[in-house]
Amino acid sequence: MQKGCDPAGGAGRFGLSPGPFVAKNKAFSRKRSGAEGAERAFADQYFGDLDVAHAHTDTEEPTRRDFLYIATGAVTAVGVGAAIWPFIDQMNPDASVQALASIEVDISAIEVGQSLTVMWRGKPVFIRHRTEAEIAEAEAVPMSDLPDPLARNANLPESDPATDTNRAHAQGEAKPEWLLMIGVCTHLGCVPIGESGEYDGWFCPCHGSHYDTAGRIRKGPAPRNLDIPEYEFVSDTLVRVG
Repeated sequence: MQKGCDPAGGAGRFGLSPGPFVAKNKAFSRKRSGAEGAERAFADQYFGDLDVAHAHTDTEEPTRRDFLYIATGAVTAVGVGAAIWPFIDQMNPDASVQALASIEVDISAIEVGQSLTVMWRGKPVFIRHRTEAEIAEAEAVPMSDLPDPLARNANLPESDPATDTNRAHAQGEAKPEWLLMIGVCTHLGCVPIGESGEYDGWFCPCHGSHYDTAGRIRKGPAPRNLDIPEYEFVSDTLVRVG
């Protein structure tokens, strides 16, 4: 074993004393610890409140500041709504337009076997005073023969079947002799011709859709029966559409 070696290890293991290097290292460590302490103090001073506030909002009820934010937003929304309401209101239809939402038609001059077409909301409405033969022909059609089994009557539930009675049903009552329909083909919107086609009802020459005497589609590309609008009999000679 060489002279000066320390068999137990330690600072003198290789025969070297700590000397000035270790002293300088200790001084550097003290300076570094002091700097880190200053940094922690700075962070606590300027950011500590934020951490506390963050922890507070996560665990406690909303503060008064939160309430003020919500209240201010609500008041602003109400103010904006009040400001733009006049512009929205002026886009509503005026009284003259709203009056056309429904029309009253005198049907006293329509003889049995005749039809009248009136305009309602920009669409033609067929009013047909049907003959006994037309009613009997429509009633005799089996439901299984109908491509569209639904009544399509705005006066009845959507699921009601397309019987002749349901097709001629007004609000609150059925009058089989009167049939009112929107005169627009359900295929592409053409106007069908009355008392025409293979079923003596209505025929659309645009693409060959045939409707029977109850306005039900029987043949052609139209996917559904002619629509029945809302209507009611004000009297025996006056009907209100819409």
